[in-house]
Amino acid sequence: MTSIIATGFNAGSIDGELFSLEAELRRLADIGVDTVELGLTSVDLISGGRVIEERAERLQALTAQFPFRYTVHGLVSSNFMDPATVRYQLDAAKALVEICDRIDARVLVQHGGHLRADQIFDRAAADQREREALFELAEFARPHGVRIALENIFTTEPGQYRQTPAEVAATVKAVDHPNLVALIDFSHAYIEATYRGLDFRDQLRAMAPVAGHLHVHDSFGRPIGFYKPHHLQEATALGLGDLHMPLGWGDIDWEDIFGELEFLPGTVLMMEIITRYRSEQPACLERAKRLMALNERRGAVAAE
Repeated sequence: MTSIIATGFNAGSIDGELFSLEAELRRLADIGVDTVELGLTSVDLISGGRVIEERAERLQALTAQFPFRYTVHGLVSSNFMDPATVRYQLDAAKALVEICDRIDARVLVQHGGHLRADQIFDRAAADQREREALFELAEFARPHGVRIALENIFTTEPGQYRQTPAEVAATVKAVDHPNLVALIDFSHAYIEATYRGLDFRDQLRAMAPVAGHLHVHDSFGRPIGFYKPHHLQEATALGLGDLHMPLGWGDIDWEDIFGELEFLPGTVLMMEIITRYRSEQPACLERAKRLMALNERRGAVAAE
């Protein structure tokens, strides 16, 4: 069975309006993309956990103009471990599930949570809080036919608590809901493995059996620490941080990874390559298609 069913790029609004999102969708259609992950929280579609109906109708009309398969990225700032905002976040995530259903997007990305250094005492309770919130969201998503994809993130400040990729996989297994899968962000996993002294490939192997969505972009797996580039391109020059570069600009061995790992059926390979690399996107699309074919051949050999 083919596990990876589609590939494409993410897209969002650059000004909070749907007009710029429309322009980006037209550009992606022109280069032959068939799958798009919509960064819908870059547009005002939800207010206080409620869908803004007029905006949602405009989005629905816009997305219907294109033959794309859609997925949706939820709140980038999402954090189900935070006791102060978890209820508000759940309300917003549920509203996003409703919007997903209306535009026929069957995946909603949810970032893994974290604690500040001064909250570490709450670690066990935070893990449980996140699991309960994920179960509630997955239950809400079930009748809408939407899968929640829990993404591994990397440590962003000293003393912060983040789950490792393997721990994210353990969270998905513990929640044990058919509408919850793991999302492997390979570059995030690479950076976190470097930061913690873990084996990058072992962390991927732990996630793959429960992974139903993939975020692909290149890097060198080097934590950025306290370095502050003047221009974003300077971080690229040093190979530091979460760079979201075209495939091949970093040192991730994509062919070896996709020749080894097996993912859940219905997985989408979504490339999060930032907009200043638009010129490189067509070549990335072709490489991603080759990775899909390689992964399919791996599965066929394994089934023999």
